[in-house]
Amino acid sequence: MISEMAKRVRDILSMFVLAIFSKVIGTKPYSRRSAPAEPESEANEGLSWRLAVEANNMPGWSTVPLHCLSHVETYMMGGQYEQDVNYIVEQIENYVSQVVLKGDGCDAWILDIDDTCISNLFYYKDKNYGCDPFDPGGFVAWVMKGECPAIPAVLGLFTKLVEGGFKVFLLTGRDQQTLAPATMANLQNQGFIGYHRVIFRNQSFKGKSAVVFKSEVRKQLVEEGYRIWGNVGDQWTDLQGECLGNRTFKIPNPMYCVP
Repeated sequence: MISEMAKRVRDILSMFVLAIFSKVIGTKPYSRRSAPAEPESEANEGLSWRLAVEANNMPGWSTVPLHCLSHVETYMMGGQYEQDVNYIVEQIENYVSQVVLKGDGCDAWILDIDDTCISNLFYYKDKNYGCDPFDPGGFVAWVMKGECPAIPAVLGLFTKLVEGGFKVFLLTGRDQQTLAPATMANLQNQGFIGYHRVIFRNQSFKGKSAVVFKSEVRKQLVEEGYRIWGNVGDQWTDLQGECLGNRTFKIPNPMYCVP
């Protein structure tokens, strides 16, 4: 009987030592090591593609590659996108806290609208997160519903800018003639109240690139005497061209590219 008790004690001690050792090296007792990931797995390819897009190494891309669909869906819906936006807005707010306003009513800030202030994620979810070709008619129908939700972190930033004394300009490529009323109502019902002006694309810029359109608008604001302290957008074309402002900040968007 003493021999059996001694054996049990040894077994218990062995299990205890194994458990401690496993905790130290970060594995579970008796667990198999998982097979190494394939070097060109879809997940890794999706991540590499998204990094290239956000670094502007693929300007003018048209649709999300089909093999990146799962990655983009996970990124947009799984919490990482929201975390990235929150982190970027924190950096913007850090910069804002250092700006000393002149107090003459000419301290300006520019925010893009689509997927900067309000989100088209629900629309693009039905378009395979950008894998489907752009559908102009479908997008107009979506905008006319006025159901784009605010991006919470950017709404918070907007409120701080307005309360802090900035003249906030919302600059969008949406067509003034057809989409202005629905857009204005959507912005209001999502809490974007107190901006100085919403600027739409009008007929004089029909057929011109986003860079040309937004550069010209910013140039006009500067000529009016405004100092552009910051410029935020989800597209690189929001942040290129003339009169960009003192700082630019990009919100991530792997679902579509505006040339």
